[in-house]
Amino acid sequence: QVQLVESGGGLVQPGGSLRLSCAASGFFFKLYSGAWHRQAPGKQRELVARLTTTGKQTYASSVKGRFTISRDNDKNTVDLQLNNLEPEDTAVYTCSAGATDLNDYYDPGYWGQGTMVTVSS
Repeated sequence: QVQLVESGGGLVQPGGSLRLSCAASGFFFKLYSGAWHRQAPGKQRELVARLTTTGKQTYASSVKGRFTISRDNDKNTVDLQLNNLEPEDTAVYTCSAGATDLNDYYDPGYWGQGTMVTVSS
């Protein structure tokens, strides 16, 4: 049974940090790119960060320099470190796993359920 389970969300003050973790099971995670997405209330879901099997990282411009994606293929996890958080980062954060083709197009095949991050004073 394929599963992606997120953890680490919560309430944090502006300027604070959180670390989100996504645990994969039921498939060979190390063969897939891992990514984090977010969806704020009333907005479309956006790709926040992606990490390929070769270690290439890409970030949305709104989080570049503040968020860092990493993976541990031995533990089958992909994490997202969120620093210097802003109220605009409030959203449901969801991890995914999928294929990245030669044109660098990412196609998420597996999705987690999401974890809520609220940035507020």
